[in-house]
Amino acid sequence: MAETNELMNPGSIGNITAELLENAKPFLELMMQNECALRELETKLNVLNDEFSTIYNYNPIESIKTRVKDPMSIVEKMNRKGVPATVENIEKTLNDIAGVRVICSFPEDIYAIADILSTQDDITIISRKDYIANPKPNGYRSLHLIVGIPIFLSTGKKIMKAEVQFRTIAMDFWASLDHKLKYKHNINNAEEISAQLRECAEAINDIDYRMQEIRNRIERESR
Repeated sequence: MAETNELMNPGSIGNITAELLENAKPFLELMMQNECALRELETKLNVLNDEFSTIYNYNPIESIKTRVKDPMSIVEKMNRKGVPATVENIEKTLNDIAGVRVICSFPEDIYAIADILSTQDDITIISRKDYIANPKPNGYRSLHLIVGIPIFLSTGKKIMKAEVQFRTIAMDFWASLDHKLKYKHNINNAEEISAQLRECAEAINDIDYRMQEIRNRIERESR
């Protein structure tokens, strides 16, 4: 009974809460820093879109989606890698805690915006994977950049890593459906559905480029 009373003592509970908060503080700071990195990237992309709208009367970016990976996903990914989920290890190991998805109208818009973003003097390209030119075996297409971007804190400048995915509207629609298939369990005829999705990926790619050529022809004919 004495142990129970001690555990229920408000002072003990307060000490435990303070310790938990103190241990969580570095992780919360890391999450805040990733949020800041996303705001920096989103601002850069919006500026480029506004510039294209003003100069060329055309918006290459349809939408921008951002997210910070949730804590459970971070821990699960660290466990899959077999690395202890300390704040230091998380920051060193994971490149996609901060994620930006840029939805463009056409494939050439993807490459134009990605190239312009890559040449900005405060952006460092850590890696570039072109799954549009080289799709994954399941048909997935997207352009992935891992970038380093500075944020400015009271303690000074810090370089944060973020993943930027570029897709067309059709690629994003396909990826959303593929994601549902991947995370649904006990699906009947899953292999047949996967084969259909691969066929759709090829058809979507063909349509993306045909629509791009139609857009370009309209531009040429209207001059």
